[in-house]
Amino acid sequence: MNVTQDLSILHLITNASAVVQLVMALLAGVSFMSWYYIFRKWFAVRLARSKTEQFERDFWSGGDLANLYQSAVNDRHHAGAMERIFESGFREFTKLRGQKNLEAKDVVDGSRRAMRATYQREVDGLEDHLAFLASVGSVSPYVGLFGTVWGIMHAFRGLSNVGQATLASVAPGIAEALVATAIGLFAAIPAVLAYNRFAYDIDRLSTRFESFMEEFSNILQRQMR
Repeated sequence: MNVTQDLSILHLITNASAVVQLVMALLAGVSFMSWYYIFRKWFAVRLARSKTEQFERDFWSGGDLANLYQSAVNDRHHAGAMERIFESGFREFTKLRGQKNLEAKDVVDGSRRAMRATYQREVDGLEDHLAFLASVGSVSPYVGLFGTVWGIMHAFRGLSNVGQATLASVAPGIAEALVATAIGLFAAIPAVLAYNRFAYDIDRLSTRFESFMEEFSNILQRQMR
């Protein structure tokens, strides 16, 4: 077998030690899962942004709030996060407004608390699996490095059975060990980039949700006068 065949990626993987192969398999599985969550989160954030923009246009168009609330209730399964926040706040406002023993401040505060609870659930849903991407980005290089260190140790132990140590005798072992680090970086880099991007997008959406809750609370306050 010539040197090119010995150092081919497939040959290095198949002939690596059991521990290095286990590390490579683990990193490959983690990389697959991270890409799965990256695509899922990309579609989820994109859909959340689109629905938020659509609801903001509907809300600020000057339509009747009762009609907007009824539309949100009828289409609850396809409503966006901001629409569900509005629905919970307006539902609580309508329920508390019918109680004569409550002051206007208590009614608005109850509506704000209902919106805050829904807001937290929506943000938690958007942030789902971000911790996994963060873990992959931070841990994968070290897992790959462990495989590399183990592979190099295995390669140097093999030199004890060789009469004369040469580059040709140690190169395949070191090369197969370095493949583990490469796979670790391949898993980590996309996960880190995706995590930073999604965290930024979700933070912007949460800011829009909070601004809407404050503006909607002011509208409800004026309706109580």
